[in-house]
Amino acid sequence: MDLKLDGKVALVTGSSKGIGEGVARGLAREGAIVIIHGRNRLKAEEVAHDISVEGGRAHVVIGDLTNEDEVQRLVDEAQAFVNPVEIVINNAGGSGEAEDWTTTRSETWAAGYDRNVLAAVRVTSRLLPGMRAAKWGRVVNISSLAALMPPSKRPDYAAAKAAMIAMTASLAKAVASDGITANTVSPGTIHSASLDAAFRTAAVNHGLASEAPWTDIEQTVLPMFAQVPMARVGTLEEIADAIAFLVSPRASYITGANIRLDGGMWPGL
Repeated sequence: MDLKLDGKVALVTGSSKGIGEGVARGLAREGAIVIIHGRNRLKAEEVAHDISVEGGRAHVVIGDLTNEDEVQRLVDEAQAFVNPVEIVINNAGGSGEAEDWTTTRSETWAAGYDRNVLAAVRVTSRLLPGMRAAKWGRVVNISSLAALMPPSKRPDYAAAKAAMIAMTASLAKAVASDGITANTVSPGTIHSASLDAAFRTAAVNHGLASEAPWTDIEQTVLPMFAQVPMARVGTLEEIADAIAFLVSPRASYITGANIRLDGGMWPGL
């Protein structure tokens, strides 16, 4: 299926590693011009270089999304590379401190909200005028299954990601008549580099070699982390494919949705 993304310009925040990197690579494979963002220039440039070697098109912007001036600068740079940004994937954020309800601090909540929710607001609000003028645009905010199934630990993270779902639903209604869609993607347990390392450490503690085949490690360790009906973790490629469809012209009637990519973990409807 041709997703008709060739030449579309997509800014993916937090794309120098992890899910963001996987999404950027996936969009580039579909022909989009991707703008890699991070705070470490070397890592961001490595991702952009790899994409270029594989025949894709990529540029780099660097900046702290909790700083208004840096956000304005990186958005201006992103808009000046080729064409105006038509697609934004707000992926940057993260869980921060490993606190629970016995140790949680209000400043941790404030920092998590700033890093996840307000970072997405800063970027999106600066790109919306151009999308409205063009009568076309796509916004995808990366939330988490933790927003729907919050654990007892890291309550600040679950709350911030839940706020992103509500924020996206509001945005979708506000821009629906402008040819812009806004959706949320909520990943569950995904095979990133950090998850791989955590699983291999746990595997060693249960008698497996750290270099054992991934399928052996996955089958042994996954039940300790999460009860996934599909009995496997998701892949970065699966996240990227879902987002590539959501931002394509073929998904023009999908807006305000929260797409769960969790292997069936969510128990609700």
